[in-house]
Formats: sequence, structure tokens, C-alpha cells
Amino acid sequence: MVIEQGPFDWLMKRGMDWLGKGRLAKTSGRLHLPGLQARVEVIRDRWGVPHIYAENELDLFFAQGFVHAQDRFFQMDFQRRLVAGRLSEIFGSVTLVVDRWMRVVGMQRIAEQEIEKLQEDHRQIAEAYSVGINAWLKFRHLPVEFSLLQYDPEPWRPVDSLGWSKMMAWMLSANWESELMRLELVDKLGPEQAEQLELMEEENWPLVLNLPDALELQQNMLRLARQWTGPGAGEGVGSNNWVVSGARTSTGKPILANDMHMLLSTPAIWYENHLAGGELNLTGISSPGLPMIISGHNGQVAWGFTAGFADVQDLYEEHLRFREGDEALGDEAPGREAPAEEDGSVGTKTQVEFEFEGKWYPAEVRQEEIKVRFGASVFEEVITTRHGPLLTPLLDGPTPPLALCWTAADTSGGTFLAIARMSRAKNCAEFREALRTWNTPVLNTVYADTEGNIAYSLTGKVPIRRNGEGKLPAPGWSGEYEWAGFIPYEEMPHLYNPPAGYIVTANNHTVGPDYPYYLGRDYVCSDRAERIAELILSRRVIDPAYVQEMQFDQVSPTAQTIAALISRLSVNDPRLARMVEFMRVWDGRLSADSPAAAIYEVLVRELWHAIFEHRLGDLMPRFKGALLNEVAMNNPWGHHAWEWLRRELVRSRSPWFDLGGGETRDDVLRLALERTARFLTERQGPDIQNWAWGRFHQLKFVHILGRVKPLEATFSRGSFPVGGDVNTIWATASPIDRADADEGMVGPPFRFIADLSDLNRSLGLLAPGQSGQVGSPHYDDQVDAWFTGGYHPMLYEREDVLKEQEACLILLP
Repeated sequence: MVIEQGPFDWLMKRGMDWLGKGRLAKTSGRLHLPGLQARVEVIRDRWGVPHIYAENELDLFFAQGFVHAQDRFFQMDFQRRLVAGRLSEIFGSVTLVVDRWMRVVGMQRIAEQEIEKLQEDHRQIAEAYSVGINAWLKFRHLPVEFSLLQYDPEPWRPVDSLGWSKMMAWMLSANWESELMRLELVDKLGPEQAEQLELMEEENWPLVLNLPDALELQQNMLRLARQWTGPGAGEGVGSNNWVVSGARTSTGKPILANDMHMLLSTPAIWYENHLAGGELNLTGISSPGLPMIISGHNGQVAWGFTAGFADVQDLYEEHLRFREGDEALGDEAPGREAPAEEDGSVGTKTQVEFEFEGKWYPAEVRQEEIKVRFGASVFEEVITTRHGPLLTPLLDGPTPPLALCWTAADTSGGTFLAIARMSRAKNCAEFREALRTWNTPVLNTVYADTEGNIAYSLTGKVPIRRNGEGKLPAPGWSGEYEWAGFIPYEEMPHLYNPPAGYIVTANNHTVGPDYPYYLGRDYVCSDRAERIAELILSRRVIDPAYVQEMQFDQVSPTAQTIAALISRLSVNDPRLARMVEFMRVWDGRLSADSPAAAIYEVLVRELWHAIFEHRLGDLMPRFKGALLNEVAMNNPWGHHAWEWLRRELVRSRSPWFDLGGGETRDDVLRLALERTARFLTERQGPDIQNWAWGRFHQLKFVHILGRVKPLEATFSRGSFPVGGDVNTIWATASPIDRADADEGMVGPPFRFIADLSDLNRSLGLLAPGQSGQVGSPHYDDQVDAWFTGGYHPMLYEREDVLKEQEACLILLP
């Protein structure tokens, strides 16, 4: 794929590549490293994947830290600064809003408390990993980014790793933003209409614990679509994972597939690793900055995750009062400027109190100094009640004091313990027991073993609320809406060898209305889960090649349904009639070069605007999925909007279709189609045949420094036209009305397929590549494969690793 560049861009890229190559990791030869106990061998295969062979586990994690730093240290340093709220020390005031949020949420403080509670053997793992990183730092072959930004990194600490684990949990927890959005929708529409926008008709959802029965709705939709798209049409973000039992596979053993959807960036958030030492021999993806393997296999069990989207965050409105000594100063909202002392520090004699069950208690008040490059320090006052830190100073507009309660504030170290035990599990039963201590984030875990078992567990702590469901901010002073513990592990959703012979999760709803506990309501549109199940059921025997095809599938059931509705729409305009014909013969496949896909994607957004813009006003962008701010990582409302549209369009009449003149569904569809025609003609010309979804839908693997235009061609890769959308198995989520591809796209950086009949034949695909070092041959060598399905073998047996050896580095004490 060709990246268009001007002469200056080309020269800059060549120069930076040359500079970067001089700093590349040493991957061959021998190195003596203090801190090692014995010899370690690091063999890199031709995809840049390091296979680490050590005599003991502490040396193994030392070496993992070393190779993570070799390939990804700038990424790791950026991540730990993000967590600690220290980006402004490097980037200046442009990152101040992010630092303020991080200081208030306090992930670094939580990590500092948790590191003290880790079991001794797990603390030793974190320490060995850190020592390995720092051993690499002593060589001073820093990535070129450090020269451009002109700063030197600090030594790595174990707490930096735990801090990043909290950030990973934050990325997959979004309920606090949902609560704010619901509050604003209730204010704008009233409680009844606001509730309709996310009403979950659970009997029609594809539930993880009852997916085959729920497929009836999807099959009805397909029949409707095929009725209007002609014979044979349609035949044969978040994350996806599924597993098929040996009774359904060509190998006689389970096949497991996983692709976790995160921001598609340069470098990728994941890093492929093979770790062999002591009692461990596991391969899969790791997260630079964290020891161990997150998703992969250990020779006996394979596993993968998707976000569970359980409700693990609540906002509490607090009653506060401020006192100076014994004098009450009255109620006041937080966020005022703190007085500066003579030495420049910030102090306050004011005591903040919060009310709880009729009594007043002292809140914790801290003054956080945020150092700002090229400017003066900024001081952030952080007030924490029994529920958590107050977010109010960071929210726009007049907002009451709101405290964030979140399960990740737990400092037991349970997630770290679970990952360590998962790595040693010999079968599904042991793996499930290993998950028992997992705290956060809540994940759908699918796993299988070489004995032929398949299983599913919803993993993580989900709170039990005394009252309500945590849909809206609760009165924190009453005591009536407190958490009353967590759902017992034995009662969390779980499947073991289900009769259907397969398990599918795709961020969809997990359980039916009979489940005794509330899990949440911020699930995604059910398209991906339905499509995965449809593809599984369409084949009598499934082989690994077919699973590869499934991961690259771009068919949307919602697109098929809406295309069927458009197909029977009566229109007089010849141009609209031609668009209707395109939709009639379309199979719902969102290919990058498809005119029908372009019509569909624009039409959906025009439908939203026609129905909601006059009702929601400035809430419209967030209803479609826009983020509240730079720190919000996930907005479930975009998924609610898709599910609402799919559900509502089944009806020919609805109050929502009435735009003021008694309009019906078909009237609104016709209006949206007219607006779609205008939009596409203005953007892509009058010839419908030349319209293409990929001309709007562009992917750029963005590097943090690639956002600076002179450095874009050096560090970022793209833009590339890409198919799919948020609701296809090959998920590519981004708004159509964004300015350009620099805003990023969510999708699967890593695709993983495990064949439990021979785990050495497992497959992986990581884009853009293994290395984060400009000038490395593995910086972007998997981009083309990411588009074309070019998986590579995840080598496991040593003899196979040696056949594909690219380099070998011996680490010695």
C-alpha cells in the first residue's frame, strides 16, 4: 500500500529511519547483564517475535522486561506518564487536561497501595521485570522519540506496571459517562422517552448463555432481507471471541478465536511473546509495561477475552460543607483555587466534610502539583469521599459534587494473581479456578483445553447494589444506594461444554431476565454475535481456514435489515430509484469499495439526524458515540443508538418517526435517502457506481508524534481505505463525519486462532508490527497482512522456532 508523500516528507522519513536504525535493539550476540541468575536465550523469528528461554521464572520475566524495552520503551514511558498524570512535564500545557483527570481518578495512588499487598512471589515477578527494563536503559540506546522531545526517562518501577494495569481497566469501564449521559437525556426528553433509547428487549438479544435460542430473531431478519435482495443474496467495537467444540471441527478438538478491539495505533497496544522458563511455557500477546501473557495458550489451555461491559462504576452526588477550624463556611462546590504558600506550594486550612446517613465525616483533601514544561506548575485540588474522588472540577457546566466509585480501587492484587495462575492451568477446570481472584476489568473469558473441553466465564468483580441499578448518579448522603458486596464467583455467568457445541461473545448481553443479579445495560449492538453464530451454524464441519475467513467477515445483519426496508421503499426520483436498486441486490457486506455500503452508512447517520437532532441538540454527537473528553475511553451510547435504530425500524409507525407532520417510518427513510444522495454527490460525485465506503472510512495507524505533520510520514502509517464498521466481525469503528483519519480507529490490532488439536499450528496477526522502533523491519511489516488475512504461525515447539530464526541474543549474568 502506497503512502502519498511530498519531497520534504520523504527526506524526513529517510533521515529519521537512518537515525532510528542506529538505535535499534541488539538482537544477536551476547550481553552480560547484572541481575540475571543464569543464561537466557532470546530467539527472534522472522516476524520479530521473541522466544525467551530461561532456566528459571525470575530470569524469564527479567528477559521479558528487557525485550519489551528494546522494542517498545517510548510507548511504555508514555503509558506510565499517562497513568501518573505527568505528560505535561514533556508535552507542556496541551496535555494538562489529561493530567488533571489522571491525578483526580488516582490510578497511580491505587497502584502504589496495591504493590504493597502483592504476594511475595508476584512482587518478585514485577521486580524482576523492572530490573530487566532498567538493564536495557543502562545501554542508553534510547528510541529517537526521546531525542526529538529532548528528555531522559526515569528508571522503571514495579508500580509503573501495576499503574498501567489500572489504565487497561479504565479503557474497558465506561459506566460513569453513561450515567452522565442518561442524566442529560432525562433532562432533555423526560424519563420515559430517555428510557426508550436504551430499552433492552432481553428476550430478543443473543445471550452468551442462550445464544442458539436467540438466533430466531436474527434468522427472521435474514429472511426479510433475502425477500427483498433477490435469490442468493447474503448467502455464504469491543472484541470478539468464540470457541467451537471438537464435535463441530475437522480436527476433532476445539478451535478458539479471539480479536480484542482497541485503538489501531503505531505501535500496537499489544506485543507478541513466547515465554519458556521454570514451569512456564506460554505464548500469546502481552502488554508492554506488564509482565506475563494476557491472551494466548500454555500448551494445554488456550484463552481469549472480550470486554464484559458490566456496570462497575457508580457516580454519587455528595453533600459537602467546608469548615475553617470550628467555623462552618457553608456548602460549596469543589474546584476553587487553593491559596499558594510563600514557598510556592499549595496548602489549605479548610476542612471538607461530606454527609453520610445524617452525620458529617472529613473528606481527604490533597493538592497535586502538575509540572508543566515551558510554563508554571498547576495545582489540582483532589477531594475524596467514602465513595471516591470528586470529578466535578473536571466536568463542564454547573454540576453537583459527583464522586466516582469504581471496582479498580480495590488494591488486593487479585488480577495479577489470577494471570499468574492462569498461566499454569492444565485444563479448563483449573483455568476457571485461576480466574477466581480476577478483579478488574470485567471480561468475557472463553477458554478451551487439549482434553476437548470448552468453557466461558464472566470474570471480575461486579457490585451488588442495595437499591437501584446504578443507571443514574445516586444520592451519596443517604446510605440507601451503597454497594453490598460483589456477586459471588460461583454465581457469575459460566458455561462448560454447552450442548450447542460452541460459545460466542462479542460484547453482547450475557444473561437473560431470570438471572438474579444486575450486571449492566451498556452492551453493544448484537450484530457481531449474531453473525458469528450464523457462520458457525452454516457449516457442518469447521476448520481453521474457515475461522480465518470468519475473522475477516464484513457482513452486518443490521445492514441487511435496513437494505430490505429501503428495497421496498416507493420513490419517484430516478437517482433515488437507482440507489434503491443498489440496496435491493446488496448482501450487507461492508466492503471498502462498495457503493451500497457507502449508501447504507451515510443513510444510518442521516436517519439519526432526522429523528434526533431536533430532540437532542448538542447531545447528538455523544448519542452517536463521541467521547465526553480526552480521558473518556469508551462511550456505549453509540452502540445504544445502533440497537435502538434496528429495533425501532421494525415498526411502520412510532412517535419517534413523527418529525412534526405525522411522518411514518417510510417517510423518514425517504427523507434520509434524499439527504444521503445529496451528501454522497457532494463528496464523491454524481456517479453512484463510483461511490465507495472506503473513501470515507480511512484507517491510519497513528503514532503520538505522527500527529505533528512534519513527522507524520515517519511515525504513522496510512491512510488506508478499509471496510466493515463497528457492527461487523472485522470491526472498524470510527465516525463518518470526523475531519480525517488522525482521530484514530478502533479495531483488532491482534487476531488469534488456537487449534487445540495442535497448538503449534496456532495463528497470529499483529498490526502494524512487533517493533515500535522507527527503522526496524518489524515496525510495519504486518500492515498488508492485516488487510489480506496473512496470518503467521505462533511458533511454540523449539525446533519450529529454530527453523524460522532471524536472530539469537544470549543474555548472561
